This record gives sequence, structure tokens and C-alpha cells, in this order.
Amino acid sequence: MTSKNTLCLWYDGAALEAAQFYAATFPDSAVGAVHHAPGDYPSGKEGDVLTVEFTVLGIPCIGLNGGAAFRHSEAFSFQIATDDQEETDRLWNAIVGNGGQESACGWCKDKWGLSWQISPRVLTDAVMGSDKAAAKRAFDAMMKMRKIDVAAIEAAVRG
Repeated sequence: MTSKNTLCLWYDGAALEAAQFYAATFPDSAVGAVHHAPGDYPSGKEGDVLTVEFTVLGIPCIGLNGGAAFRHSEAFSFQIATDDQEETDRLWNAIVGNGGQESACGWCKDKWGLSWQISPRVLTDAVMGSDKAAAKRAFDAMMKMRKIDVAAIEAAVRG
């Protein structure tokens, strides 16, 4: 990888599986080099996959198979801007349907515990827009949702 800044994501032995899932699910995503441990380490043996270079929507990442010591939390998430309900559904269903779990307000977790915000642009535009009343209606509608319903957000914006 040539990027000066790379996200390092900690996994308990599943970095390659996760990277392959992300590459198959998100556009502009790919698995790069797979590096094997040159010797034994606390959570693995010589020859095990130690790190995996990959990109998610063009963002360079390294998956580190560091063991069970640390878990992902909502303090870090990928926020994915979607263009329509079809894209929102496809990404949400891929993550949740692959052993992940739903949360609230467009958030879900993949089966490795990494959090994702699947955020239709119509929601972001409404909540960040200059029409304060429409922003509040869109925000209130979102607060009742798990996966974001684009038509419901558009209706809330219209009032």
C-alpha cells in the first residue's frame, strides 16, 4: 500500500474472510497483499495470516489478526452514503444477512463486530439542510428506523 494513512482493523483470525466479504460487497474495494507471520505470536503461529491489505470504497485498510484481546465498538464505523433505496437495501442486507445484526438509525454491525452506517444521501441532505423544520421531521423519522426508508424520509421532509 502506498497511502500514508491506513486504517488498521483488528480481527480475531478472520481478517482475510472480512476483507474478501468487503471486496465482494462494496464497489471500489479489493483485497491486496496477504502477509503471513514470520514466527509464532501470542494469538497465532508462524505461517498464519497476520495482516491483509484491502480497500473499502477506496479507503486503504489493513486487517490485523491480533486475537481476541480487543473488539470493535460503535466508537468506529464506516459511514456509507447511498444514492437510493435499492443501494441502501443491498448493502444493509449484505451486512445483516451475512451474520451481522441490525441496530438503530441506519447502523448495523457485520459478523466481525465492525459497525456500519448505511446512510442515504437524502437523509444526510435533509438533516444537514437549511430548512430546520424539514431537518427535524427527517431526524424524528430516522430515530424510529433501523434500516433507513428513503420514501419515509422524503415524506417527512415534505411534511
